[in-house]
Amino acid sequence: MGTLYKRLGALASTGVIGTADTLYTCPAATATVISTITVCNTSASAATFSIAVSTTTSFVAAGYIVYQASIAGNDTVGLTFGATLDATNKYLLCSASAATVSFSVFGSEIS
Repeated sequence: MGTLYKRLGALASTGVIGTADTLYTCPAATATVISTITVCNTSASAATFSIAVSTTTSFVAAGYIVYQASIAGNDTVGLTFGATLDATNKYLLCSASAATVSFSVFGSEIS
């Protein structure tokens, strides 16, 4: 089994809070540890964002990690934790209320 540490994905929001964008999908026969997610708002206006882990490409209430949290204008939020993804809970989803909000996820894939 090998471990690959890397930036797992990056995504600019569509700007519609509640519409799930897939930030990362765990590959088959792989386990993933999410170490850090950064959320960056490049606008001077505040926005809200959500992040979830799911078995599908849709938000499910039980999967929310962050639900409509506020991010100030021209700010970056770093969320550091050890969330895991596998073949069951394999989608990392995000959304924001403004297209100026972007997400990056860092971690390791173990195959």
